[in-house]
Amino acid sequence: MTTQVLGEEPSPEERGEATVSHFETIGRYRVLQELGQGGMGIVHLALDERGRAVAVKVLRPHVAHDEDARSRLAREVDTLARVRSDRIAPVFDADLEGDRPYIVTRYVPGPSLDQLVRDEGPLDPQALLSLARGLVDALRAIHRVGVIHRDLKPGNVLMLDGAPVVIDFGIAHVAESSRMTMTGLVMGTPGYLSPELVEGGDVTAATDWWGWAATLVFAATGRPPFGRGGMEAVLARVARGEADLRDVDPGLAPLLYACFDPDQSRRPDADEVLTALDAWANGRPVTEVLPQRTRTLEQGATQVVTPAPAPVEPPSPWGQGDWRDPNPRPAPVSAPPQANQQWPGMAAGDPDRPGDPRIGRPRRSDVLAALLAVLVAIFAAAPWVGMALALVWSWLARTVDLSMTSTVRRRHRSGRRRSDGVVAALASPWHLLTGALQALVSALLPLAVGAAGVLVTALGQSALDGLGVRLESPLPLAVGALLALLVGWWGPGGPGLRRGSRSLARSVTGIPVVRLVVIAVLVVIAVGVLGALFAGALDITWWPGTLSPLPGPEQLPTR
Repeated sequence: MTTQVLGEEPSPEERGEATVSHFETIGRYRVLQELGQGGMGIVHLALDERGRAVAVKVLRPHVAHDEDARSRLAREVDTLARVRSDRIAPVFDADLEGDRPYIVTRYVPGPSLDQLVRDEGPLDPQALLSLARGLVDALRAIHRVGVIHRDLKPGNVLMLDGAPVVIDFGIAHVAESSRMTMTGLVMGTPGYLSPELVEGGDVTAATDWWGWAATLVFAATGRPPFGRGGMEAVLARVARGEADLRDVDPGLAPLLYACFDPDQSRRPDADEVLTALDAWANGRPVTEVLPQRTRTLEQGATQVVTPAPAPVEPPSPWGQGDWRDPNPRPAPVSAPPQANQQWPGMAAGDPDRPGDPRIGRPRRSDVLAALLAVLVAIFAAAPWVGMALALVWSWLARTVDLSMTSTVRRRHRSGRRRSDGVVAALASPWHLLTGALQALVSALLPLAVGAAGVLVTALGQSALDGLGVRLESPLPLAVGALLALLVGWWGPGGPGLRRGSRSLARSVTGIPVVRLVVIAVLVVIAVGVLGALFAGALDITWWPGTLSPLPGPEQLPTR
C-alpha cells in the first residue's frame, strides 16, 4: 500500500499569501505576533478585550473555504471542549463560519519540547520523568472522555515551568470513529506515527502510547525515534517497531520498547505505563511490572514480535539498526547571541522587531495584593486621601501602559531605533493627559459601586447591632473601598490599569529582597491602620474637609 504523509507546507511568503500583520484584529482579538505555523493554520499571540494573552489559530487563506479543513477545525473545538486537564490547553472561543475561521485557546508562555531540546539538549532523568508523568496525565484525561489525540509529538508539547501542556487536536477523533477514512493518506509527522496510522488501520488509545514513547525518545536523546533518511526507510522502521533507543536510560528502554510494539494489542495501557514509570523512578527494573505480552529484544538479531514466556529485561545496547542518514544535511550554524535577542516575547526570526516585553514577565500579584490592602486601610481611615491615592496610581499606571504599548507598536512597524527613547519622552505629555482622562472616566463606575457597597454594608451592620446606620464606621468604608478597587481593576478600562500596575510593581521590586521588604512594609501598614480603626484607637478623618460629607445617624430619617 502506498502511503503519503502530509507534513509542513511552504510558508505563506513562498505561496504568495498575505499574512496577518501585527496589531490587526482577528474577530475581537488584537494580534501581537506570530507563534508558529503548520500546514493548515497559523497560530498568533493575541490579546482579548480584557487584555489577557491568548493563542489564536487561524486557517490559512488557501484552505479557509475548504469544508474538510473547517470540519477538522470544528473537530478540534469539539475535542477540546470534552477534555478538562491542566495538561491540556483549553479552548475559549471559536468562529467556524467566518471568512477567516479561527479558534482561541489558552496561551502557554513556554517553548515547544522540540525547541527546548534543540536549544538546551536532551532532558536529564528528573526532567524526563516529569515530562513522562505529565504526558501520562494528559493522555489519561484525553482517553477518559473517549478521545484519541493521534498526533502526539515534540512539536505538539509545550513546556511550562518543566511541565508539559499538550496542544493541537486537529486530527484527534472520538474513539468510536477513529478509523482512517482516506486509505493511503495520513496526517502527521513521519517517525511519530504508529503503524496503524501509516497503514490505515483501527486507531485506539494504544496509538497515543506509541506517540508518548516516541516523544520521550526524542526528549532523552535529541534524535528522532526512528532515525533519519528517506521517508520509505523511516516508515519501514516504524512498521517493524525498530526504534533508536541508543542513549536512552537502560532502565527506561524496556518500557519504551514495549510501547513500540507494531501489534497495538501488546502495548501497555495507561495503568501499566504509570506503574512502570514509578518502578523506574524508584530504581526497580521496569520488566518486573511490564505485562507478559511485552516483546523481548535479541541483541544483533531481527526484532521478533512474539509473546515472552516471562518478563525478561532486554540486553543493552538498545537499537541495532543503521541509523545513519544517507543524505545528511549540514548542521545549522548558530549565530552568536545578541543582547536584544534575550528580550521576553521576542518575535521569532526577527530580533529587530521584538514582541511585547510585558508578556511572560512576573505578574507581581503578591505586591499588588499588599498594595490593595493598604489602599483599603487608608480609605477606611481617611476616605478622601484613599480616593486621591487610588486615582493617582490609576493615572500613573495607565500612563506607563500607554507609553510602553506605543513603543512596542512602533518597534513592530519600524524595528528598534536609537530615537525610541526620545520619541517616548516627546509623547509623554500626551500619554499623561490621556492617562488622566482614562483614570477619571474609568473611576465613575467603581465610585458608584463603592458608594453602594458602603450603604448596603452600613444597613446590614445596623440590622445586626441595632446601633443605627453608621456610614462613617470603618467596616462599611473598608467594604466600599474594596468593591470600588476590584471593579476598577477588573471592570471597563481594567486591562490598561493591570498592565501598567504590574510594570510599575516590577520596576520597583525587581530585586527579590526588595520585593519581600516592600510586601512586609505594606502588610504592616494595612494591618496597623485597620487594627487601630476597629479598636477605636484611630478616628476617621475626612481630609481635606473637617466635617463628614455623609449624613450622620441623627440626620437620617427614622421612618
